[in-house]
Amino acid sequence: MRKSYSGKFKAKIAVEVIREQDTLAEISSKFEVHRILLSRWKKEAINGLPEIFSKKSNKNNNDSQLIDNLYKQIGQLKVENDWLKKKVETINY
Repeated sequence: MRKSYSGKFKAKIAVEVIREQDTLAEISSKFEVHRILLSRWKKEAINGLPEIFSKKSNKNNNDSQLIDNLYKQIGQLKVENDWLKKKVETINY
């Protein structure tokens, strides 16, 4: 059975590996994680850093797109709801 690690745990260990205060072997035995995984998480963390800092500028744009899409969905659902209410009223009379 494979172990599954949370993103928070991976990030914590990746930071320790990047700091290089302890060797990979020490960190590996401390957290009971294989050295290959430690190296992989370090590489992923270093490669992902530019995205983290560039997301701040795109966040507002993504939020406004999400809000627009949600308003469109609300409008569509309101129209459908009103139409269904009219159909139920005509059936009941």
